[in-house]
Amino acid sequence: MAGLFILVNLLVAFSSFAALAQEFEKDVIKTSAGDLEVFFIGHGTLMFVVDGKVIHVDPWSRLADYSKMPKADIILLTHEHRDHLDPKALQSIRSEDSAVVLTETCSAQVQGGTVMKNGDVRTIKGVKIEATPAYNLVHMRSEDFPFHPRGNGNGYVITFGDKRVYVAGDTENTPEMKELKGINVAFLPMNLPYTMTPEMVADAARAFKPKILYPYHFGDTDTSKVVELLKDVPVIEVRIKASMR
Repeated sequence: MAGLFILVNLLVAFSSFAALAQEFEKDVIKTSAGDLEVFFIGHGTLMFVVDGKVIHVDPWSRLADYSKMPKADIILLTHEHRDHLDPKALQSIRSEDSAVVLTETCSAQVQGGTVMKNGDVRTIKGVKIEATPAYNLVHMRSEDFPFHPRGNGNGYVITFGDKRVYVAGDTENTPEMKELKGINVAFLPMNLPYTMTPEMVADAARAFKPKILYPYHFGDTDTSKVVELLKDVPVIEVRIKASMR
């Protein structure tokens, strides 16, 4: 009976992921831990699946019916803005076994999570996670008040086997970003006026040289500009996903 129960669960999971692959764009990145499936849910929202683990990043119920999404092994929240911290989506995908990684500001709204501050490194459910600074240098909500103040938000570097994946969160091209090393895949935001211009994204990418660059959370920004700006850097493959506005 136990074997039948496991088989049924596996079939349900396979059916669920097959349906997701039809609904959302997906890329597969080869890693030493197995194929990393990247589901592009939209905006700043992603889902990673590798070695049986499901990692949701900034789930937002405006973009998907999370009651039909796989339960999370790990949930990463970059900051407290409502398009990144959505209690409804969290409730749908969080189970007793889910680990929620979040900022201190997010912890005021979400109980039972693991707070990571800029610079913290933890291994959670066998996955190494590094919290990186995410903040504005130039774009301000009002004079001297940035859209994303320093210390409030996180980006995350997630290690999947031999691959390091950087999800920047809402940020500009900070000095800390430019000092990153060994990044294989990077998600950099380009949603004006809140995050980076194409020129800022290109500046950051030239500094830390991810092998694959996904502009994400880009709103109405012209993504062709960053492609043009990086056309002379052949070590960086720029991939544009229309769903990641």
